Amino acid sequence: AVLGRVFDVERGRRHYGPGGAYSSLAGRDATRAFATGDFTPAGLVDDVSALSPGEMAAVRSWLSFYGDNYDPVGKVVGRFYDENGAPTEALRQAEAAIEEALKFQAESEHRKQQFPPCNSEWSSAKGSRFWCSKQSGGVNRDWTGVPRKLYQPGLKGSHCVCVRTTGPPWGQPDSTEHGDRGDLDNPHLGEYDGCHPLAEQCALTV
Repeated sequence: AVLGRVFDVERGRRHYGPGGAYSSLAGRDATRAFATGDFTPAGLVDDVSALSPGEMAAVRSWLSFYGDNYDPVGKVVGRFYDENGAPTEALRQAEAAIEEALKFQAESEHRKQQFPPCNSEWSSAKGSRFWCSKQSGGVNRDWTGVPRKLYQPGLKGSHCVCVRTTGPPWGQPDSTEHGDRGDLDNPHLGEYDGCHPLAEQCALTV
């Protein structure tokens, strides 16, 4: 069962039957384990209240997987459904958390398109090197960009991203009033000390 929904996994007996790799999931709602990978007794539970957005997105993926591959046959009376099969407040909270997780994922993907991660390498002899290419961060694009530190509100530290240096800022109409500096003036960005502001790679020696 996932989020209180029971699926008939008979066709996957070799995985879910006695001795199978996923036998510990059979006969119970172990939603939390699908998200955390914790298959100990403490992890094989249905409590999802403390899961992160990424983990709630994983729950949503597994629910879709079972819905696509196995037949739904009932509901577990307990945390997510009452004895009449009606949703509980816990289910409503879980579904709301999943919606927030999907929204967070979409925003993260949007941000990755605007600020693709840099290529990077480190060695004890040479220190760190960051550089941009038209495929860095797994984002194919028609511009290379320059390395910058991206600071995200609510998160500690920064990480290296590639930033467009020409054209209007991301999401702005293509007009001259916004300048021709790409996203270089974004307030969440910082330059690397000792690197030329428009260099496509940056070496930070130890």
